[in-house]
Amino acid sequence: MSTPTDEQVHAVDAFRAGHHLSLQAGAGTGKTTTLEMLAASTNRRGRYIAFNKDIACDAAKRFPRTVTCRTAHASAYAALGHSYAGRLNGPRQPAWKTGQALGLTRPVRIGDHEISHRTLSNAALRAVKRFCYSADRALGRQHVPRLRRLATTAEHTQLADVVFPFAVKAWADLQNPHQGVVQFEHDHYLKMWALTQPKIEADFLFLDEAQDTNPVLEQVFNAQREHAQLVMVGDSAQAIYGWRGARDVMTDFTDATALTLTRSFRFGPLLAEQANRWLELAEAPIRLTGCETMPTEVGEIANPDAVLCRTNIGAMAEVMRLLSEGHRVALARGGHTLAGLALAARDLKEGRRTNHPELVLFASWGDVQDYAAYDPSGGDLQPFVDLVDTHGPEAILAAVDELTDEDHADVTVSTAHKAKGREWPTVRIGDDFPPPKDTDQQDAEGRLIPEPVSDTDARLAYVAVTRARHHLDLGGLSWIDSHLGN
Repeated sequence: MSTPTDEQVHAVDAFRAGHHLSLQAGAGTGKTTTLEMLAASTNRRGRYIAFNKDIACDAAKRFPRTVTCRTAHASAYAALGHSYAGRLNGPRQPAWKTGQALGLTRPVRIGDHEISHRTLSNAALRAVKRFCYSADRALGRQHVPRLRRLATTAEHTQLADVVFPFAVKAWADLQNPHQGVVQFEHDHYLKMWALTQPKIEADFLFLDEAQDTNPVLEQVFNAQREHAQLVMVGDSAQAIYGWRGARDVMTDFTDATALTLTRSFRFGPLLAEQANRWLELAEAPIRLTGCETMPTEVGEIANPDAVLCRTNIGAMAEVMRLLSEGHRVALARGGHTLAGLALAARDLKEGRRTNHPELVLFASWGDVQDYAAYDPSGGDLQPFVDLVDTHGPEAILAAVDELTDEDHADVTVSTAHKAKGREWPTVRIGDDFPPPKDTDQQDAEGRLIPEPVSDTDARLAYVAVTRARHHLDLGGLSWIDSHLGN
């Protein structure tokens, strides 16, 4: 990119004029390069808040020395977290032992379910984690997580009444920088830092990946607007982490000049057309244009560099298929999540209870099978049940052991969530992206009309299809052609 685009020039001009900026940057549109241009256009002191450490280190090599590049956690550690360094290096222990030390030693009965002290301990520690992600000033009952199979409001209220006092004890335990029974984590000191209402000493702040910001960081960032120029950059259509507490803070960033970056330098016009279909379904604020000098094909691929799946279970099924065909396979960020589920399934099949948070309330594997097949809220477990029933837990664990690292793999399998921020020359979409279900209504030709594509599914599909540079195989998303009537 030798010459700035008109959109980049506009962004630099608005930045130099001193406006707060909200910069919607589509997939591959050079957002980091644009931020470099902004930083280079001034001698003022800046702070770049990165999504993770790798991004911060890369940015530090590219930005002027007047800009400090850190994660939010690094800033919090420098200000406060270093006092807890001894506890951060403490030995890990199961949550039930922590709960026991806090006084959680007996089960409780809620409705038809006996909730073990181990499950209650997990819930108490998860309540603290949810509080740490939030902008709330105090821990409350609303932070106690819901459990599968405790479906009613009354049941959850009863659970919260039991768990909340122990969550309070856990948070109090974490305040001691020298000793305690709760495992101290990085999100704990980030929340403590946020509660001090810190002032970040800088003339301007860049917040990257703003569409996936936890409310705790949003609160800290917005509090700097009285003394610093604020620039949020992200892609609202890639807001795919709402399930873990993140939200698209760009939509509420008031009193800011809204700008866009829409020319992608990652792929060509044909793939931009694919991306725009999902952007329209997601009602996103931008549409993309592709790079004419980087043509991208759309069609079937026999041997892609990456296969992107919707779920961890779908990824595991893809891994096992590829391994059976003799491929060397890598799984993005390893197979620990899948191995944990397989171990939980093995315990249940062998007549033992499990402490896995997804399956902790099931007494047997048969209960899981029935729940997945017949309970309205259990459908998301059905692919996992099918995988276990088809291959068995031992085969899944063996497949995880056969994985290789990406540098030596023929193909990388990843979920779309874990693929965000990455790219490959050739990509195939996995088979676990289901089309919308049919309604009971018919069109003029008597065909059933499908439900609309949800915003969540459209955003995830957009992320998935925009990871390819040279060739995209729509695979499990090919249904979009008939859905849109093409």
